[in-house]
Amino acid sequence: MVDQLSKIVPVIMAGGRGTRLWPISRSSRPKQFLALAGQDSLFQETLQRVADSDQFAAPIIVTNDEYRFLVAEQAQEMGIELGAILLEPAARNTTAAILAAALYLKQQDEEDQLIYVLASDHKVKADAGYQEAVKLAANCAQDGALVTFGITPTEPATGYGYIKQGDGLANGGHKVAEFVEKPQLERAQEMLHAGGYYWNSGTFMMPRDGFVAECEQLAPETHAAVSDAVAKAASDLDFVRLDKDCFEQAPDISVDYAIFEKTDRAVVVPSAFSWSDLGSWDAVWKVGEGDAGGNVARGEVTLSDTKNSLVYSDAGHVAVHGLENVAVVVSEDAVFVGNLNEAQRVGDIVKRLKGREETQALTETHKTSYRPWGGYSSLVMGERFQVKRLFVKPGKQLSLQKHHHRAEHWVVVTGTAEVTVGDKVQMLGENQSVYIPQGEVHRLANPGKIMLELIEVQTGSYFGEDDIIRLEDEFGRS
Repeated sequence: MVDQLSKIVPVIMAGGRGTRLWPISRSSRPKQFLALAGQDSLFQETLQRVADSDQFAAPIIVTNDEYRFLVAEQAQEMGIELGAILLEPAARNTTAAILAAALYLKQQDEEDQLIYVLASDHKVKADAGYQEAVKLAANCAQDGALVTFGITPTEPATGYGYIKQGDGLANGGHKVAEFVEKPQLERAQEMLHAGGYYWNSGTFMMPRDGFVAECEQLAPETHAAVSDAVAKAASDLDFVRLDKDCFEQAPDISVDYAIFEKTDRAVVVPSAFSWSDLGSWDAVWKVGEGDAGGNVARGEVTLSDTKNSLVYSDAGHVAVHGLENVAVVVSEDAVFVGNLNEAQRVGDIVKRLKGREETQALTETHKTSYRPWGGYSSLVMGERFQVKRLFVKPGKQLSLQKHHHRAEHWVVVTGTAEVTVGDKVQMLGENQSVYIPQGEVHRLANPGKIMLELIEVQTGSYFGEDDIIRLEDEFGRS
């Protein structure tokens, strides 16, 4: 049993590379870091749900090296202090990720704690029903249960797993009678009609030490590998890097299969709050604010004689006429159009694109790429030249670097640039420019109070990111 006065420690999973919301979500910036159904990103909305310091301790984030600065920056934007950012050196599914967080917390404090495991890419309405479910789950976990939140189904959804509730408990939870894989429609309709079945939300409340003990007994290979990875972890700036060699020995298995389907401590808490995993464009449509015709529009959109559709534009004005039940999704460099009811098939399209060399990049990166200092957009690329738009945040600077295969011309469009070329440092204002010869050491910084924007023209024989030779870097990149 856990101390009744312990704060709950949120453990947020933020390493997923979801592609089901392509072309907006891609592996370099997946859906958890995008504002798909609100002003803030899904990750930021998750942080807000656990921001009450009277109830929750500082959250632990489990992510990977590629997303570490996205996590840190988006938390900083919300003014939320994090307990730690754990970096997975390889994807090993939820058992290893949750266990790493639990063992890290145990390393910091031997006194047991409740851990509240959340996905960073779910859309949740944190209303009174949500608060009541969290409270009930905490009570069950304090009694030693491993609790999963079961969402009251509103339709016979075939994209979710289900949980069947068993005998009721004195603390308000129910024993788990059965886990059901994603069903066919007929089976989903039967479960909805029968009652007592809930969507498996992938959200958990557990006593930290109880979960570790169950992993040691039921998933000994994972426990051994992750224990070693945490013991040999290294600090890197504000991050904790789990040991690569040890962590890679952990089996790739979800916590549902490894623990919850085997343990006798599994409890489900029926939860009536609004929840979606936003696993497809039709799910985004369902949670959006529709017009009189049932349409959900985002970005610059004009609709004419169109019904029950989702139109989402990140680039340019989109006009749709005379269609019904469609998804139209426009990014900077790709467009998806399909039947809204079959939007789950986007994953199959992404696999096809990923399998072709000429389209693989469309599944990985956007034309606009984000970095700790700001980012850049690719505007034009030719055989021996490339044009980019750079944007640098106030007070940030790029690494001190050089290139073997290209020269660069910078033209300041907005703001003030501090430019280092060789041993010379100069300030540039709007409409001023500078030339960086091939092989010359250089750096760009923004000493001002507003965003710095430049046009960069690269000329040379090769423009790959691996031609960046970093000599100094405040973000720890090599």
